[in-house]
Parts: sequence; structure tokens; C-alpha cells
Amino acid sequence: MPQTTPSGWRKSSHSSNNGGNCIEVATTHTAVPVRDSKTPDLGHLTITQASWSALLAALQRP
Repeated sequence: MPQTTPSGWRKSSHSSNNGGNCIEVATTHTAVPVRDSKTPDLGHLTITQASWSALLAALQRP
């Protein structure tokens, strides 16, 4: 998968500023980068858009 530099990081709307567990996501043309919002300089995971969509669908199931 080609490496691209993500921009426009977004934090979950369920996150607060109290130091809890938070992730941030960005989008590129081919993938969804995911990183820990508390330590963004440690890098990110790159997930395909298809895998990200599957993850979100699984999380929304009752």
C-alpha cells in the first residue's frame, strides 16, 4: 500500500479532554490512518477503507 501523509485528523465525538482513551482518524484516497490522540508522534496504523467500513459496521450491530 502506498504511503501517504494523513491530514485533517479527527477525534471521536465520544472523546473528552480528561485524558481518557481516545483515537483520531484521518482519511487519504486509499486508506484510513488511526492513531492514539495522546501520543500522535508515535505514528499511526493504516487501515484499508474496506476494513474500516467492516469494523464500523461490526461495531454498530446490536
